[in-house]
Amino acid sequence: MSELRSDPYDAIDDRPAKSDAAFRTISEVAADLDLPQHVLRFWETKFPQIKPLKRGGGRRYYRPDDVTLLKRIKHLLYVDGLTIKGVQRILRDPAAAAQLPLAPQPDVSPPTPTPTLLGREDVVRMVAELTALRDDLRAALNVSRG
Repeated sequence: MSELRSDPYDAIDDRPAKSDAAFRTISEVAADLDLPQHVLRFWETKFPQIKPLKRGGGRRYYRPDDVTLLKRIKHLLYVDGLTIKGVQRILRDPAAAAQLPLAPQPDVSPPTPTPTLLGREDVVRMVAELTALRDDLRAALNVSRG
C-alpha cells in the first residue's frame, strides 16, 4: 500500500536540485532572494544590466549571472542602504562606488531598561516632586513678568 502524503504539494520538494548553471524562473529567483516577483520586474526597468531570457507569453528565465547581479543589487539596496540611482551609478561605473557616502551605521546604543512597577510611596513622592517643580516654575514666570 502506498503512503499518503498529508499535503499534495510536498511532491515539489522531492524534485532534484537544479545545477548552478541552470536557468531559473522568476518564482525560483524571487524565493531564493526572498523578494516579491514584482520587485524583480521593477528592477528590470531600472537596471538595464538585468536581461532575463523571455520565452513565449513573456515567461522569464534568469541566467546564473542574472541571479548573481540581482543578489548584488539587493545587497546594495537593502544592506548598504544605497538608492536606486546610487546602485545604477555603481553598475555603470564601479569606480563610482568609492565616491558614494557610506551607508549609515545601525544604532548600537544599549537597550532601554525594562520599566519596573512603582509602589504607592514612589508615586506619592513623584507627585510631590512634580508639584514642587510646577510651583517653582510658576514663581519664576511671575518674577520674570513682574
